[in-house]
Amino acid sequence: MLYGIVAAATALLLSAVLAALLRVPALRLGLLDRRQRQRRVPLFGGAAVVLATCLVAVAGDWTGIAPLGDGIEVLLVAGGAVAALGLIADVWRLKVRFLVLGTAVAAAFVVPYGDTGVVSGMLGVGWITFGALAFRALDHADGVAGTVGVVTAFGVAACVAVEVMDGLVVLLSVLAAALTGFLMHNWPPARVALGACGSLFTGFLLAAAAVVARAGHDPVVGTGVLFALTAVAGADVVLAAASRRLAGRPLLRGAPDHLAHRLRRLGLTAQGVTVLLGLAAFSAVLVGVLVHAGLVDVRAVWWVAGAALVVVIGLLRVPVYGPPRARGTRRPRPGSRSASRSASRPGSRSASSSGSPSAAASSSGSPSGPGAATRAGTGIRSSVRLSARSAARSVARSPDRSPDRSAGGRSAGRSVVPPGLSGDRFDARRAAVYAPRRQPESVDRPPRAEIRRTGGSVSSQVNAGLRVRNG
Repeated sequence: MLYGIVAAATALLLSAVLAALLRVPALRLGLLDRRQRQRRVPLFGGAAVVLATCLVAVAGDWTGIAPLGDGIEVLLVAGGAVAALGLIADVWRLKVRFLVLGTAVAAAFVVPYGDTGVVSGMLGVGWITFGALAFRALDHADGVAGTVGVVTAFGVAACVAVEVMDGLVVLLSVLAAALTGFLMHNWPPARVALGACGSLFTGFLLAAAAVVARAGHDPVVGTGVLFALTAVAGADVVLAAASRRLAGRPLLRGAPDHLAHRLRRLGLTAQGVTVLLGLAAFSAVLVGVLVHAGLVDVRAVWWVAGAALVVVIGLLRVPVYGPPRARGTRRPRPGSRSASRSASRPGSRSASSSGSPSAAASSSGSPSGPGAATRAGTGIRSSVRLSARSAARSVARSPDRSPDRSAGGRSAGRSVVPPGLSGDRFDARRAAVYAPRRQPESVDRPPRAEIRRTGGSVSSQVNAGLRVRNG
């Protein structure tokens, strides 16, 4: 008992010191967490957890103070191999199938086939592999994997203590202490990340220890206990897989669709998410420990499963994916020139959604609403008055120009009112174009005098303005 306390304290301090020391080379080498986080966090925190756990456990076994036993030594060696595989994945990107294959091979050496049988042993290998990869997926936010790992380690240690496996109890206690020391640097905002090295090692040891503790017992009850001990990690995997499946996204491609990401979108802080998931893990682990000890019926696990199902279904309604877009294209910002050009295209949705004048005005970029209508009416009246003055000046300056020459010249492009628009449909944005400016003499102007003599009209607005001006 005394050695267990000393070993746990040593592992805690050693893990905290190693995490701080290994952070520097991780930054210099550029080994940063590439997963879905709001900022880049250096790795090698998992290496600190692995080194602290293995060094303290091996020291106790070597000195003879706390011998681990043959089965526990194999478990520790297999866990070290999985940690080495995770370290390779941290430094060089490995595909998930290599991680699955390596973890499954390591799990095949720790399952007690003599107590479980071949079929149950193979299922145990699958469960250990799932648990290790589930903890790797749980390391998607600051402090989540470490907190859930500490709670689960104490729960599995309690189950192992019921079976009187002292060496495994010491190993799990040392692991929990090492994770606690790591949490000093991983609590939000994190200064170092667990990485695949630490998360695979933690999940592998916890799942393998739970399988060893349940070996030789009722397989139905054992299934319920294993599920309760890893309920949070399992729910996270199910949530991410179901969300990606429903959205038509690849299952193995990372995305911000895990438990912590969705809880953050609901308004929780990073610290609040970590505490909430830790409490959820504590509740589920407590049920698993009580069922394993025989103090509670196995039907209590159904409450854990029902609660996890409700949480998964509820969090599936939280939007986490953006709208799909084609490769090589950028989404235009609101108010930018590209957005206004795309909105004014003839084939765009805004142009084809409605044929009313208000829709046409909104698609071309003009303002809308009651205030916009008032400003548009004011612009129309002012443009009529200005057009009348321009017409009077043009009559005085060019009385002998023929309408045939001006019909095909530049005067056709300088009409007072655009073709096809009259009355209230006059665009207010064009009012500034017809301001009274002194045009050079070389510019062709409409033959107002000829139009007056022939009785023709330029437009209804100009005629109304001329009648008002001439009385």
